[in-house]
Amino acid sequence: MNTVVSIGNQNFGYMREHGSFYIDKTDFIREWWENQDDVTLITRPRRFGKTLNMSMMECFFSVNYADRGDLFERLSIWENERYRKVQGSWPVLSFSFAEIKGRTYSDTREGFISILQNLYEKHNYLLQGNTLSEDEKKNYYTFGQYVEKNPITEITDNTIARAVKNLMKYMVRHFKSKVIVFLDEYDTPLQEAYIRGYWGKLTPLIRSMFNSTFKTNEYLYRAILTGITRVSKESIFSDLNNLMVVGTSTDRYCSAFGFTEDEVFQSLEERGLAGEMDHIRFWYDGFTFGSKTGIYNPWSITKFLDSREYGTYWADTSSNALVSELIKTGTPELKMQMEELITGGNMKLLLDEQVVFEQLKKKKGAIWSLMVASGYLKPEERIFCPEEGKFSYNLKITNHEVELMFRDMITSWFPEDATAYGNFKEALIIGDLDYMNQYMNEVAEEMFSSFDTGRKPSEKKQPERFYHGFVLGLIVDLAGRYRIRSNRESGLGRYDVMMEPIHETDDAVIMEFKVFSKQKDQTLEKAVENALAQINDMKYDTELMARGIKKERIRHYGFVFDGQTVLIGQ
Repeated sequence: MNTVVSIGNQNFGYMREHGSFYIDKTDFIREWWENQDDVTLITRPRRFGKTLNMSMMECFFSVNYADRGDLFERLSIWENERYRKVQGSWPVLSFSFAEIKGRTYSDTREGFISILQNLYEKHNYLLQGNTLSEDEKKNYYTFGQYVEKNPITEITDNTIARAVKNLMKYMVRHFKSKVIVFLDEYDTPLQEAYIRGYWGKLTPLIRSMFNSTFKTNEYLYRAILTGITRVSKESIFSDLNNLMVVGTSTDRYCSAFGFTEDEVFQSLEERGLAGEMDHIRFWYDGFTFGSKTGIYNPWSITKFLDSREYGTYWADTSSNALVSELIKTGTPELKMQMEELITGGNMKLLLDEQVVFEQLKKKKGAIWSLMVASGYLKPEERIFCPEEGKFSYNLKITNHEVELMFRDMITSWFPEDATAYGNFKEALIIGDLDYMNQYMNEVAEEMFSSFDTGRKPSEKKQPERFYHGFVLGLIVDLAGRYRIRSNRESGLGRYDVMMEPIHETDDAVIMEFKVFSKQKDQTLEKAVENALAQINDMKYDTELMARGIKKERIRHYGFVFDGQTVLIGQ
């Protein structure tokens, strides 16, 4: 049946009532219920159906939907008589941290209070009758309908931390049953706190809140938390030893989030689009959860089904600011690994699924953990290393959509004047030194400060960070014209950058980058001469000449950096 695709709708009840396009994920209900885990943390990339699944779980379990079995008719869960009896039989607390994106700690704290206010208002039936004592009703008003009498400044961190547990206590008293909790996007405020610089203030509050709600809570029956990242246990889960973590490398629930290839093909076939499957694979396939390959992002697929046009739908739903900043200010080694990935290569490394935000700019491999969790990289191979107690992964860029995202991200690092940057690249290819020097010195200050870490600026380190970012920019913009490599062996040493032309009409390019030293070079001009001499003495042309490119078609450039001054010669 060719149902209407309801773009952006994450309300299970609405979609079922209005017959919107929906792929049956209700077997997740059965699988989770039968696993009997106390608290389950499920991590998946953004836009993978986490919120819709949490809405589905609320509609299935909550007593508020006790008479709504019709929402599940003709779905897999309703085929089992046992689960028909479970539907609508539990008190449920369902809430989300997705909108908590405060620029400051104070904003985020107010965001938590607002969510608690909404929860208490939603359950203000508890104020009726004799469920609560008079003192408890006064406490209820802290977050309830009379909150204006209790300014936010009077609500302590301890009150916030215990608020969900207290509400659950009242619900247990009312329903004579323990409570199921669904928390969606638990890590959104944590990511914002890291980006905005108030991580250290926020984590104690969240740690206390999670401990009260999910650990020392006799009113809890079971709970599910969803998010993008598995934040390290030391950061916020240190007291939760009852936590079942289901990351992207785990087989459990591997088909519950995202569309399988069979589901995508069936959806295309129903709309007469089966012939598009190969293009769909190229653009959107590549996600792997556990041993299950061929998983597709629901957002991109539903957008395509609606518009019947290809685009970077999933990649465009986020600014990707954190990943962009980490790559741009990362080490030369990290940028070289990105060069390899952007050109279709892969990288192999030990990977820990948990993300330690405090170590993203310090610990080797931490950024790759974030990128795998975010869905930007896919593990093509996974091998357990007993001596390390970790898995070794062979990683590649997930698919064409993500590759385009990275290309746009890298392009955004450079000055907005596209004409000037385009002229610089053309000047590089044809040997216009005057324009190259003019352009590079005009943007040096902006680019150096942008590519440096910002913590301990170092003139010695800045050029390396810059030129590897510069190489990434060339790879992105000249990919159809050159094969660009950096820091590879040729002749008697390792060149900095090599540009091998794809067409015979273009010249090849070899670049050597140096930091100016008065002791070694005396003048910038002499330093450029030394850089060019190194290209000849170390026979960097060897690789290109072995590929049939004549020596007269190979241009040599020496780049010398003296602080924010650049001199280029050939």
